[in-house]
Amino acid sequence: MQEFLANNKIEVVEQVDAGKKKLGVTEALELASHADELYATKGKKVIHVNLKSSRPADAELLALMIGPTGKLRAPTIRKGRKLFVGFEEQALQGL
Repeated sequence: MQEFLANNKIEVVEQVDAGKKKLGVTEALELASHADELYATKGKKVIHVNLKSSRPADAELLALMIGPTGKLRAPTIRKGRKLFVGFEEQALQGL
């Protein structure tokens, strides 16, 4: 991820170490509440959800955002009102 950010000259304003600060269900839903769009990766597949026009139930959102450990999947990137969960280079192009 760091290499991707450097190669694309993307400036990080705030970075939280997921190994030191575990973000759970409450924090994930809080992040989603401030986003209009969610892009979540599942393997090589990118799932786009328009949270502004058709926000799914919390359980469906959490299925996209929370990993097997019960914590927010990393990396998670917020840019403006867009939220990216997981790493898939094509989805992150144009950040």
